[in-house]
Amino acid sequence: MENAKVLWFTGLSGSGKTSISEKLHDFLVLRKKKVLILDGDVVRRTLHTNLGFSPEDIKENNELICSICLDEQKNYDFTLVPIISPFAESRSKARNVLGERFIEIHVDCPLEICIKRDIKGLYKKALAGEIDNFIGISKNVPYEIPTNPDIRIKSNEEEIEKSVERIISFLNL
Repeated sequence: MENAKVLWFTGLSGSGKTSISEKLHDFLVLRKKKVLILDGDVVRRTLHTNLGFSPEDIKENNELICSICLDEQKNYDFTLVPIISPFAESRSKARNVLGERFIEIHVDCPLEICIKRDIKGLYKKALAGEIDNFIGISKNVPYEIPTNPDIRIKSNEEEIEKSVERIISFLNL
């Protein structure tokens, strides 16, 4: 699509990236938009099964998702990418590759809240040393907070519907 947009939702695990992108997806589909969700976890489980969670593998996964966005831009009005994407360098590369199509949305949520929301118990395992390379917990895989995202959502302070409204307003829809 000529004016295709890629909404790159970045934030810690449990921040609300997927929930917000799913609600936005529903809104856009109701308005007859063609929408693809490239959830970072799903892509990793289905397409990039060979990658682990080392910093290098995380960066490679981000680059591969960026390539998918490029390939799919002709088919969709919006590609929603809920992905932790912890490294500023990776997000900057995605912005450079995708250009004006790229919209960075930082789903900002304090670590303590993300830990409370964690229904899978991954933070608990990471804090107990049972999981290596857990983003935001392991020292070698920090989460680098975006300094100048297009949109910053404080998911612990506003309802999902309000977050979606803010994104829609930004997009002038």
